[in-house]
Amino acid sequence: MLSDLDTFPAIQLGDFTLKFEFDDLSPEMQEVARKELRETPERKKEALAELRELLKDETDLWIPIDNDAYLVKFLRPCKYYPKSACELIKRYYAFKQKHADIYEGLTPSKESNIFQQNILTVQPNKDQLGRRILIIELGKKWKHKQCSLDEVFKGCVLFLEAAMLEPMTQVAGAIVIFDMDGLTLQQTWQFTPAFAKRIVDWLQDAIPVRLKNIHIVNEPFIFNLVFNLFKPFLKDKLKSRIIFHGTDRKSLHQYINPECLTECYDGTLALPRITGSQWHQLLVMSDKEYEAINSYGYKKKVIH
Repeated sequence: MLSDLDTFPAIQLGDFTLKFEFDDLSPEMQEVARKELRETPERKKEALAELRELLKDETDLWIPIDNDAYLVKFLRPCKYYPKSACELIKRYYAFKQKHADIYEGLTPSKESNIFQQNILTVQPNKDQLGRRILIIELGKKWKHKQCSLDEVFKGCVLFLEAAMLEPMTQVAGAIVIFDMDGLTLQQTWQFTPAFAKRIVDWLQDAIPVRLKNIHIVNEPFIFNLVFNLFKPFLKDKLKSRIIFHGTDRKSLHQYINPECLTECYDGTLALPRITGSQWHQLLVMSDKEYEAINSYGYKKKVIH
């Protein structure tokens, strides 16, 4: 079940452990939660009670309403405003219903291809602010005839569904590095306005994650063709968090400490290259947790 967080396994990689972390917040992170998210024991108790009352009206929505950890996952990115958290929950599951072709039965064991491509990884370490680092390489490593953008999206969903459960990530948030080194014109043709809208809708409205920044690195000039597809759907908040660095590593280091980055980004972190297969091995062990996640949602057709 979703609440059995200790069932998520771990893999040792030298000095690093590849795992999802479900420990309680450290005192330092508790202070971040208090300052940035208005989190206190009293407010948490009040917000949980109010959110439960609001959700009782959502009779078409089946979720673990009595699970505190589940509800806190939505309260934290909404800074403990129960009405906002309730709306986020509704948008999250409405998005899943709208894109059922992506989400239906989505488990790691069914999505081995995206991980074998080695274009999607989460670093085992966090950045200097405790944020998860997701790296997506859609340039020369991406064989678009072997791996579709829908598969890339599914891989991102699998990572983020697990990261959403981490208390530290709920508070500190996550950052994404899009490495577009070697992007070709043929690859740009894989992107469509419909795909761009789905991604932006997901990021802006439908995930309970504090997405702090999206860093675009090594982008060639033709990347403008791709970004122009996304622009019409971007609201100011997300637009302001997308930062273009090109090959300027000093620019990237203004946001991410080089001690948190590997040599390929002029960082000093001695981290062995993590393969997609290693992450896949870890995620497949958690298939039953994803089945539990998939069991929640709207049980009837909901018109929005």
